[in-house]
Amino acid sequence: MKPLQDILIVDLSQFLSAPSATLRLADLGARVIKVERPETGDICRHLYVSNVILNGESSTFRAINRNKESFQADLKVEADKQQVLKLIQKADVFVHNFRPGVIERLGLDYETIKKINPSIIYGDISGYGSEGPWKGKPGQDLLVQSLSGVTWLNGKNQDGPVPVGLSIVDILSGAHLAQGILAALIKRAKTGLGSKVSISMLETIIDFQFESITTFYHDGGQPTVRPESNSAHAYLGAPYGIYQTQSGYMSLAMGAIPVIGELIGCPELTQYPDRASWFTERDAIKKILANHLFTNTTEHWLNILEPADIWCAKVMDWNELFAHDGFKVLDMIQKVKMGDGFEYETTRCPIKIDGKYLTSNLGSPDLGEHTQAIISELIEKNEQAKV
Repeated sequence: MKPLQDILIVDLSQFLSAPSATLRLADLGARVIKVERPETGDICRHLYVSNVILNGESSTFRAINRNKESFQADLKVEADKQQVLKLIQKADVFVHNFRPGVIERLGLDYETIKKINPSIIYGDISGYGSEGPWKGKPGQDLLVQSLSGVTWLNGKNQDGPVPVGLSIVDILSGAHLAQGILAALIKRAKTGLGSKVSISMLETIIDFQFESITTFYHDGGQPTVRPESNSAHAYLGAPYGIYQTQSGYMSLAMGAIPVIGELIGCPELTQYPDRASWFTERDAIKKILANHLFTNTTEHWLNILEPADIWCAKVMDWNELFAHDGFKVLDMIQKVKMGDGFEYETTRCPIKIDGKYLTSNLGSPDLGEHTQAIISELIEKNEQAKV
């Protein structure tokens, strides 16, 4: 039995942020009914991160909406809206990520919903919260990254702003929403009371920078200075970074500079015994280290550094990673099947409970695939029971 078995979620969200939350809750055992508009459905069905199309639609949609059911409804049509409200009456959790103001116009705001389902856990994600001058701006990942300061933590000092090359704000916001919903479910189990859980993408990415922002507030507001080369962190001192070798690249995390110098046969590095110099002389140290590491292969240096408990690793691409036993033993890729029999490979949930991973072979739904079955099971049957 999965932890959230028998929990029913009505999900009006689209794109990436909130759907990533309901994906995780589905992996944990919840039943997720994804409500989609007729004809187009979730916009993410046609939002391509590349030209990869899986069974006629976006690979992104297929990845983030597996293990869910699709219910087709036009919320501007009263009959459809009433069907959705009947689903919400039976639901444990309701999720959306409309911009502030939209959900009120649809008549699905928290104050309205809790009148028909007082114990509902109501979860929403916005770009910037419900107040302030940015509340109406589009909550898109790159735009939020751009406003948040995070783009000045990546890359080298001579670079311009460098965004993270993943939809990191979306996925982290989804993780926060899932955490809040789980906490609210525990509260309800203890008190019987529902809750509203609200997440903003901007607050999420600001929280993600908690280490650097705390440092900024306590170092006199010094400007963020990224390394001149071999950058991996704007604040950490040498040797923290990625270095080219004769056979590829390797990373070095924290370590005593003189000790590393002795191990790799680089006497210049032994001239920096003072820990403070690893920060104040970061660029000079990294230049010496980079020049020396380039004289041999990644494998050579790892064979020296790893036995000495220096934190280091080979930098791999996906081909190297997927071929390695360290990846294979995780069994991270699962094959899922859609209702029409189409199969595709994607990642599984990374959570293990009682020694077992949470897997499911159910792929993403076709638009409206489960509408009639859901009406028969959850709406018509419920109305017949009232009679």
